[in-house]
Amino acid sequence: MTAATPDPFVNYNYLVEIDGIARGAFQEVSGLDSTIDVIEHREGGANATPHKLAGQTKYSNIVLRWGMTLDNQLFQWHRSVVDGSIDRRNGSVVLLDRRGTEVARWNFVRAWPTKYTAPTLSAEGSDVAIESVELVHEGLDRVS
Repeated sequence: MTAATPDPFVNYNYLVEIDGIARGAFQEVSGLDSTIDVIEHREGGANATPHKLAGQTKYSNIVLRWGMTLDNQLFQWHRSVVDGSIDRRNGSVVLLDRRGTEVARWNFVRAWPTKYTAPTLSAEGSDVAIESVELVHEGLDRVS
């Protein structure tokens, strides 16, 4: 008898937690990734294969997109940075299973909003007005 293969988790059931921000519903979250630079080091003769060493780790900006409401906490956080006060906050993106139980968490640290984008407006459109903010941060950790 073979063991049952578990179903993969769905990508639509998640929440975002940020210190001091009450907003929880987002249409989309992206940028949960990191890249390690590769440093090549050659030793020996001209035909020697270079050794590949790990260099600096870089983290992508986390992009949060949401349907515009009267809640403007994320814009106000961005505005405080524009005004010269970099208020760094920690946060998490939490993936939930179909029953609403936490199955994975990505924690980010020392984040602040580097970019705010207002909705695209069109007299011919009927879509939800979408705002977005990009967060720079100094680390990402996946916790199960």
